[in-house]
Amino acid sequence: MRFIETRVAGAFLVEPEPRGDDRGFFARLWCREEFAVHGLNAGFVQCNDAFTSRRGTLRGLHYQIAPHEEVKLIRCVRGAVFDVLVDLRPASPTYTQWVGATLTAENRIMLYVPEGCAHGYLALEDGSEVMYPVTKPYHPAAERGVRWNDPRFGIEWPEIGPLVISAKDERWPDYEPAQS
Repeated sequence: MRFIETRVAGAFLVEPEPRGDDRGFFARLWCREEFAVHGLNAGFVQCNDAFTSRRGTLRGLHYQIAPHEEVKLIRCVRGAVFDVLVDLRPASPTYTQWVGATLTAENRIMLYVPEGCAHGYLALEDGSEVMYPVTKPYHPAAERGVRWNDPRFGIEWPEIGPLVISAKDERWPDYEPAQS
């Protein structure tokens, strides 16, 4: 696996390194030891699967507050998504900065989302599906979110923009540091 640092501290793009022959290929998607070498939390306890039927559907930006902060390792297994994380860690040198990456079933790139970062994505194709392990189980009382187009972050979403967004995600407020 290749670990590519992003502009957000502690966030990485993780690229599998397929080894192939005439049968196809084999690639590791996760290795506790390799993640540890890069100082990354790989103590995954749950794996989530999210199917999005319509192109232009936006999910997020979500996070959980302490002590339920979670790491996510996002992988698109069908279709394509524009995946985004926003650093909401006040002590981080990249506080309030964001990073986005196009994840597709074909490129197999994954996004490592550190604890304390909000996460969301925009489906770029109908029938997109994302799977991601997390280091903490979902805790409804710890769930928070911020508005997907909060001007404080200046996220550059793809031009298709959100065509579909849930009422819950539409209601998330602009970010205030006290929310963390």
